[in-house]
Amino acid sequence: MPPSLIVTHCGSASGPDLIDGAERAGRAALAILERGGRAIDAVTEAIVILEDDPRTNAGTGSRLRIDGRAQMDASIMTEDLSAGAVAAIEDVKNPILVARKVMDTPHVLLVGRDATKFARKAGFRYYDPITPESRERWRDSLRRIKTGDLPPYAEKWREFGGLAGTVGAVARDSSGGLCAGSSTGGTAFMMAGRVGDTPVLGSGIYCGPEGAVSATGVGEEIVKRVLAKSVYDRIAAGKRPQAACEDALRPFKKTVPVGVIAVGEDGAGEACNRDMAWWTNAPPRAR
Repeated sequence: MPPSLIVTHCGSASGPDLIDGAERAGRAALAILERGGRAIDAVTEAIVILEDDPRTNAGTGSRLRIDGRAQMDASIMTEDLSAGAVAAIEDVKNPILVARKVMDTPHVLLVGRDATKFARKAGFRYYDPITPESRERWRDSLRRIKTGDLPPYAEKWREFGGLAGTVGAVARDSSGGLCAGSSTGGTAFMMAGRVGDTPVLGSGIYCGPEGAVSATGVGEEIVKRVLAKSVYDRIAAGKRPQAACEDALRPFKKTVPVGVIAVGEDGAGEACNRDMAWWTNAPPRAR
């Protein structure tokens, strides 16, 4: 069986200042794998660490909707197609832990106030993820909407009158188990109730017996192209994860921030059309 692998990322357009965060999460996950732990536990640990890092757009420090609320999404999936996800959940510290708890129910996705109620019943206490920095980013988004100073992918706001930063991890354990996970506070310029790609299986994440994939970027564009599943299908067809990641990004316009990470039997891969802080233990020949 190939050695254990982990890949973590801090989101499309995350800069070099966040590489230490991706590495810290990755090394903590790797320690679990090296002890013979499962891929799902490694991915969960990595994403909890990234959610707790206030510099990322997930958990603490999440971007705010235009009404000033933090509504977060998260998902997790394993090679046997078991999955759990939450969307537009509020007032919890680690959405990825709630998503994992959803895996114990007959369902895959819980949303909004009912997802928050589920979290409370499951023992997750009230937590305010809003930081002074995330509130200032919210004020900046409102100013930009009013002045029309918008990136190309947010042009429709001119008629109404998103930056991305999802965190994610994918892992393969020593028994061949696979897992993909993702968590986000959304994007800039969000309407209340908006749901992007992160909790949508096949778009933000996908995992099956051939590999595990986690995507980041403008959720609306990722959903339209079912990015994670398109990477997975390429891996299943025999492409190495690195080539699968690169190929799947080609249809996206350069004006749309988007990135993806993956692991498979044949190694690991990552690709992004922006800078992206990421980390992996895979040697260069396995990428």
